[in-house]
Amino acid sequence: MEKKPWIDVLSHIVLCVGILIVASPIYMALIASTHTAQAMAQWPIPLTPGSHLLQNYADALNGSGSGQSMAVGRMMWVSLVTALGIAIGKIIISLMSAFALVYFNFRFKTLVFWGIFVTLMLPVEVRIVPTFEVVANLGMLNSYAGLTIPLIASATATFLFRQFFKTIPNEIVEAAKMDGAGPIRFLIHILIPLSATSIAALFVIQFIYGWNQYLWPLLISTNEDMYPVVVGIKRMIPAGDAQTEWNIIMATAILAMTPPLLVVMFMQKWFVKGLVESDK
Repeated sequence: MEKKPWIDVLSHIVLCVGILIVASPIYMALIASTHTAQAMAQWPIPLTPGSHLLQNYADALNGSGSGQSMAVGRMMWVSLVTALGIAIGKIIISLMSAFALVYFNFRFKTLVFWGIFVTLMLPVEVRIVPTFEVVANLGMLNSYAGLTIPLIASATATFLFRQFFKTIPNEIVEAAKMDGAGPIRFLIHILIPLSATSIAALFVIQFIYGWNQYLWPLLISTNEDMYPVVVGIKRMIPAGDAQTEWNIIMATAILAMTPPLLVVMFMQKWFVKGLVESDK
């Protein structure tokens, strides 16, 4: 393809516009987190950094803002445990189910696979009432088990692992049998190492999914000690005419963005590699 200078210029303009659109809300949140609540209540709102950055973040972490009843540190801990539980749980269950579907022969195997696949059409929002009733009857309200277990089954992850396992040559399976490897040993020592990049990519996606969960934690968490940070941000906005401390709320939002951002940054190489290999 002929390389034309105006295409490069147009590409850079489009990229710059896209970056501005995506980054402007983050910039405004960052700026708001450095001012006082009074400054953010005035018009026009400040567009340059203020002098209360450390104070606002300390108030957010300690829960010492006037409209805040809970420390962000506790909410972030709940979000971290929930996100890790969902991500690790989904990977384990999906690996085991895909392993059974590919390497074991049992009656109605195809029907079982399509049964799992059909659950893609039933997200939590659709089955939320019966799921809530089951969780409540099991006494798992306001618990980490209640926050994670209903969300750890994943038809998509099962499908991805199944497709990957089907690409593994039969010679590897036969060689493992000749070496006397049983199913568990074959799974742990051969399949899981071969699936490392897919597991890493799936972990990043599911960690962010678990971290950003809002509706389900909002339903089953009636105790403030079990609020994840996404729910906590909503609860920090007062009802009625009370002044909203946007500086503390934006500081909390910036803090809430940090763990998923770090996960993506540290696992970027594995994440991209896993996505590329999944497409092959």
